[in-house]
Amino acid sequence: MASKELKKRMPGSARRARITQAALEVFAARGYHATAMEEIASAAGVTRSVLYDHFPSKRVLMITVLQEQNARLVEHVGARITGTGSPGRRLRATLDAYFSFAESSPAARCLLFDHTDEDDPEIKAVRWGIRETRTRSVAVMLGRDLRRLGLDPETEAAQAVVELLISGTDGMAQWWARHPSMPREQLVESAMLVLWNGLSRLPDPY
Repeated sequence: MASKELKKRMPGSARRARITQAALEVFAARGYHATAMEEIASAAGVTRSVLYDHFPSKRVLMITVLQEQNARLVEHVGARITGTGSPGRRLRATLDAYFSFAESSPAARCLLFDHTDEDDPEIKAVRWGIRETRTRSVAVMLGRDLRRLGLDPETEAAQAVVELLISGTDGMAQWWARHPSMPREQLVESAMLVLWNGLSRLPDPY
């Protein structure tokens, strides 16, 4: 009865958002294969029929959630990458933005970066497509800075550097999830020590 009343009261777009949010949390906690559509329907407070009205399969729902959360991440971080200020200020703001995303949306970070072992060719293809598109998008956003380093943002060399930055930053976010007592500001400063010419200050015996 409650789900029928919810269906009557709530617009379709709001029901869809409720479902994708529930799916995000359940997929992140249990993984794709261990999750049943019934669990998502229950978490969203809708019936199975309502769930299938919006998403015809678990695969479609998973792909939708991946694409939506990646778009959120790129928009959130991209605003800092392309913001005003010196390169150093923008790098600090970008790091802080990523760590704030990881802090406020741990399920999204987990689903995008941790759960990557689904034995489903279509989901794997979508994941790789999302990853490649994200890397190229960030490379374009960092275009002026990459050019100062002598790298064309359209080249594989530049995109490899961007992949290193993304993977390294997420690695710190994973470490932070296991050591949450560290203040975010300190995490940002630690990343800046290395990323902002930190290694060039080390003695070079070669």
